[in-house]
Amino acid sequence: MQPKNLSDHSVLDKSVLAPAAQPASVLDDSVSADAVLKDSVLKEDFALKGRGFKPRRKYRKIDRGLSRCGRILAATRMQPWLLVWVLGANLGQVCAAQDIHAPTSVPAGEDTHFTTTGSDKATFYLVGPGVSSKSDVELAQGVRIPAQSVRNAGNYLAILCSDTCRSATFYVTPAQPATLTLRVHPSRVPVGQNDAVSGVALPFDQFHNLVIAPYEVNFQLTSGNSSVMSRAVRTLSGIAWFRTSSGKNTGSQQLNASLNALTTRRAVQQVASDPCNLRIKGQRTSKGIMVETEPVRDCSGNPVPDGTIVTFTASSENTKSSVDAPIKRGIARAQMEAPGATTISAASGVVMGNDLRIGAQP
Repeated sequence: MQPKNLSDHSVLDKSVLAPAAQPASVLDDSVSADAVLKDSVLKEDFALKGRGFKPRRKYRKIDRGLSRCGRILAATRMQPWLLVWVLGANLGQVCAAQDIHAPTSVPAGEDTHFTTTGSDKATFYLVGPGVSSKSDVELAQGVRIPAQSVRNAGNYLAILCSDTCRSATFYVTPAQPATLTLRVHPSRVPVGQNDAVSGVALPFDQFHNLVIAPYEVNFQLTSGNSSVMSRAVRTLSGIAWFRTSSGKNTGSQQLNASLNALTTRRAVQQVASDPCNLRIKGQRTSKGIMVETEPVRDCSGNPVPDGTIVTFTASSENTKSSVDAPIKRGIARAQMEAPGATTISAASGVVMGNDLRIGAQP
């Protein structure tokens, strides 16, 4: 149906359309695109063709299509608005001469084949994480992307250019897990601490891509032949983690993480906690007062490591003095000078020991 107001139709252009009425001579098969594209912007390019100039490839295709439309218009007395529709169909065939169809996702490190439409040669561009390549392809054979071009996971852009350019996007997903990375903190932890040990496991494929698909990771913390903790955690965005309390005994513990056939391990050293129930004893000697602790242990009964500092403080009527002594083989000793009646106390960190009262020197 013809539009009511042709002058207002958005797709009509008087500079492109030929008049509706044509002389009888236009019925000749020799009619060219010049008869249809009179006064158009392309007339100059097509006019040069008669003087030995070869138009660009896409203009030659448009020329053939428009010449066919001109003959149909002249033979059928087609109205100009109908020519617009025919012209659009011919131009659509030219623009859709080639196209590329890519899958939504591609596994990392696998050969990939994209289907294409068309029969000519074209140039193929591939752009992605750490990848930028260019190659010549035959449209009839499709596009083959080698495995080494899609090793890095992420978004890729495939561009196919011939008369026009077409593009498609696809996502390269990580391959199956090939390695399992395990981190534990801290590597040295006091015994009897709540939520003191934390660990995280990350699966990677053979191309070092973080595998974000969900997998179950089994964590197991052992001390000697006994199991301290066992927990199964499902990865979330490629990460599985846990937190647990430290044990009650000093020594080395081993943390194992496994995913299918993959296993990795780390060591955690548990050391004694702060001293507990600090007690001292002493006596006068010819040089003063010799004071020492009983074997220093934490609240779980583990010997406190050598080198831990114990501070002895002697208080008399008019004087006050302090001596720092390291623990050696579980005991801290100190020699203090106090001729009068003296009260001696001991402390290690925030732990206070008992008070020891010693009389004046005879």
